[in-house]
Amino acid sequence: VSFLIPECGVLPEVLKSTIADVGEYYLVRNLSVHELVAHEFIDAFVKKGSCYALTYNTKIDQDNTAALLPNGKLILSVDKDTYEELGLQGRPSRYSGKKAMRYIITIDLTDSGFHPDSKKHNRVLWALKEKKPLEFDFLLAWYNTGAEGSTLMSYFSKNQIQALKPKITFSTLRDLQCPVLQSNELQGKPEESCSTEELFEWLGAVLSQVTLDNKSSSFLSTYCCPQPNTVVEKAFLCTITGFIIPEKIIQLLEQLCCYFGEPKLAYWLTLTVHGFADSPVSWRESEHGFHKGGENLYNFVIFRNLDYWLQMAVGAHDDCPP
Repeated sequence: VSFLIPECGVLPEVLKSTIADVGEYYLVRNLSVHELVAHEFIDAFVKKGSCYALTYNTKIDQDNTAALLPNGKLILSVDKDTYEELGLQGRPSRYSGKKAMRYIITIDLTDSGFHPDSKKHNRVLWALKEKKPLEFDFLLAWYNTGAEGSTLMSYFSKNQIQALKPKITFSTLRDLQCPVLQSNELQGKPEESCSTEELFEWLGAVLSQVTLDNKSSSFLSTYCCPQPNTVVEKAFLCTITGFIIPEKIIQLLEQLCCYFGEPKLAYWLTLTVHGFADSPVSWRESEHGFHKGGENLYNFVIFRNLDYWLQMAVGAHDDCPP
């Protein structure tokens, strides 16, 4: 997650505290997938909040991968051999070509028929525990609103579990060339404002710390800020890296909107969120592929009058965002 505020003075304290409270997450080593379909886990976490899990250091185009979504669905992306060994119902990957070499299995942990001792639950548990045990390092996070009960740390105390905090970096950009934007002009106007596409490209250069001066001596980039533009004396850039759940991103977005509640020099600001390149899903439950790149991201451009632009991008092997 990154946000950029041009012409930023002092950050409000409430925004600082929101950044500091983006929440910890957990890395659980060698966790068997069958533990995520156990009813103790489902009752303690899946049914009492939003639970997130994603396999760590797995490649979506090479390895078996898994993700647990906050709606209670467990998504497995597995190769052909693993799929045949598991014997669970699934579908061929959309991106495996004419001869399917990868399959997607979706298990709804909140399904009314997925109760203890049901045939469906016993079948899934047997497949994942006895028939073809799958074990991964998992990133885990859980969000609940005041519900009392177990914590991930205590629940997985018998496993090798580590609490992690997102890495937060702040930087001040001096004399930054910024495109001139008008919230009601998506396509831009010659000599008046830049388009959404030009802003998106410019933002990518800024977040990647590419210089915008178009010097002939540069071997890295000849990119320059689109016209018309203005030079801001100081811009504030914050980047938060980690397993950050949507509920925390919403809180950050709300505080960024409140930034305009008092007179500020900034006319607009941006919030960019990148998904994991090797996640088996991108938007909602849409299958995610890698091909040459696993991009999946969205970007808010929020204006002083609280108009906003929402830009979404995916790689070549992805459904278009909703």
